[in-house]
Amino acid sequence: MNATGFEPAPDQDPATASDPGRIVLLTTSHRVAPGLLSWPAWQALHAADRVLCADGAHPQLPYLREAGIEVDETSPTAEEVVGACAGGHTVVVVATGEGEPALTDGLARLAGSGRLRMPELELLPASYDLPGARLLDLVQVMDRIRDECPWSSQQTHKGLAKYGIEEAYELVEAIEEGDRDELREELGDVLLQVVFHARIAEEDPDAPFSVDDVAGGIVAKLIHRHPHVFGDETADTPEEVKAHWLRTKAMEKQRTSVTDGIPLGQPGLALAAKLASRVRTAGLDVPLPKAEGIGYELLALATRAEAEGVDPEAALRAAARAYRDAVRRVESGG
Repeated sequence: MNATGFEPAPDQDPATASDPGRIVLLTTSHRVAPGLLSWPAWQALHAADRVLCADGAHPQLPYLREAGIEVDETSPTAEEVVGACAGGHTVVVVATGEGEPALTDGLARLAGSGRLRMPELELLPASYDLPGARLLDLVQVMDRIRDECPWSSQQTHKGLAKYGIEEAYELVEAIEEGDRDELREELGDVLLQVVFHARIAEEDPDAPFSVDDVAGGIVAKLIHRHPHVFGDETADTPEEVKAHWLRTKAMEKQRTSVTDGIPLGQPGLALAAKLASRVRTAGLDVPLPKAEGIGYELLALATRAEAEGVDPEAALRAAARAYRDAVRRVESGG
């Protein structure tokens, strides 16, 4: 017996060794509230001969002890754990946030040596991440960056506005190019803008809000605007869904004009198409202004495209990419 309370693993004859026992490596997610463990995890903990944890500040420890489980705060070697399992004993190791690389590497070396009959090793996830759990990591990382990064700590909503526009355009380009890897990356960049602005908003002295307020607001909006999903109304076609959306949106906004809420700073073709869409949806008969010039010709084209179900901005980008390719062919002598 050594100072840590473990018997060293004895030399064994693989043919005559007694029951080598069992090691259970218990992993938990820091994204799930401590104490919310799976039933197999609780069973393993209660049935174990010893429960070990190298991290005395592990968030699960108070809940395990409250459940009557004795936990030894120690970090034994692989040989010591194998020795503790000898004779058919079960040792549960509550893994730290980094896992237990030293222990698992040591066990792998012992198994490879052929000197010992190794205990059964089981990896038992005690809690699992829910969908969206990594968003919590993003919020935590953003908190630290905001506090410690000399550049990020000085940013404002206005200063970041241009990056939001750039990232949105890059996302659209990834979608149009059909590049899945780029799409995933650009979605992350857009998400960063949301979390960054929400983190800055927490510091406002007069009207602070957090990323939870942002998420809560959009959740409430989505539920309210989908009564056919969360309420008693029905919708069997996309057109009926759109009608529900527009009706509830109109009740929420109480706008005096169909043009209210249309951002005038968006690209010209998109702006023209959005105006035309609002007019058509409202059933208004508004003739296009009669005037000479390229602008009015583009307005007419954008309005016609919208009526035909074509996004004029996307159509022009596609044509521009074709023009770019033609330029490159000429440049390369093709």
